[in-house]
Amino acid sequence: MSQLSIVIPMLNEAAALPSLIERVAKLDPAPLEVVVVDGGSEDESVALAEVAGWRVISAERGRGSQVNAGVAAAKGEQVVVLHADTVPPHDMVAVIADTLADEKIALAGFTPIIRGPEKTRWVTTAHNWAKTWYAPLIARPHLFFRGVRLLFGDHAMFFRRAQFLESGGCTQDAKVMEEADLCVRLARYGKVKLIRRTIETSDRRIAEWGGLKANWIYFKVGMLWAFGVRERLEKHYPDVR
Repeated sequence: MSQLSIVIPMLNEAAALPSLIERVAKLDPAPLEVVVVDGGSEDESVALAEVAGWRVISAERGRGSQVNAGVAAAKGEQVVVLHADTVPPHDMVAVIADTLADEKIALAGFTPIIRGPEKTRWVTTAHNWAKTWYAPLIARPHLFFRGVRLLFGDHAMFFRRAQFLESGGCTQDAKVMEEADLCVRLARYGKVKLIRRTIETSDRRIAEWGGLKANWIYFKVGMLWAFGVRERLEKHYPDVR
């Protein structure tokens, strides 16, 4: 039996959930469970998740607090944090199990391909890949040379639940960049790795902002975090649904 819990932090994701629900239902093998952590949705998100048979809990709004609550509630030994606008490959459960069979890996994530209904965003996809390298090289060079990469939410990050809890997990009040803090904390247990298997994530921010603005925002927020800015990072990262 799978030991993987899928944790989905959610806020007003009714538009994205049907595709995700369909794909998760087709995962082979199936996960142990799906835990949805709602931050106060005002649309049909909770109803959709419940109809899908997922366990829904509530937490204070904010990705850090929502991820922490989901991992704490999870029953599996392994956890993947999956955003509602990211669609996993059909063999995600097996890929995660095979990856975490290596005790030297503490945290890993998939390589995202950013797609929308009209096009694939290859430039931003390439930048997304590159920043997993240049961000830790700039911000934490000592960790970079130990094999640590900086991963983000659309990478569908996965890890061992026990190590997450022992490390302190995500920064509780973080609205954005909670994943970067987690990478640094879990690096004490082993490598933080970007695996070569791909995962599809929505281009909704690029469609809203435009390619140039989107990549500037991604770069700016990453560099602010790298140089120690933690207060109100979310004001630089407008919400898009």
